[in-house]
Amino acid sequence: MHVMATCHGQDSMHYVYILLLSNRQLYTGCTKYLLRRHSEHRAGRVQYTKGKVLKLIHYEAYSLTSDAVRREKFLKTTEGKRLLRKQIKDLLKQEKLI
Repeated sequence: MHVMATCHGQDSMHYVYILLLSNRQLYTGCTKYLLRRHSEHRAGRVQYTKGKVLKLIHYEAYSLTSDAVRREKFLKTTEGKRLLRKQIKDLLKQEKLI
């Protein structure tokens, strides 16, 4: 099932996370193992973010994989990006992204 493959695993919490990349873009991902996944990004083991990861700036935790995947997909839409930027406005100002 595609949903399970996207957010790895079925037990414990599932995380939707936002990374600030060195090119000043935001990267949205989903994982069951937040710290391990962040380490993989920083170590260059994730193709899209290889050499670009600056830091983890936001995450949300969900009990169900399906809820986390749904949120990740929403945050990747134009409306989701707009609402996320509104939600973390102060952080984005601090990072000089707005």
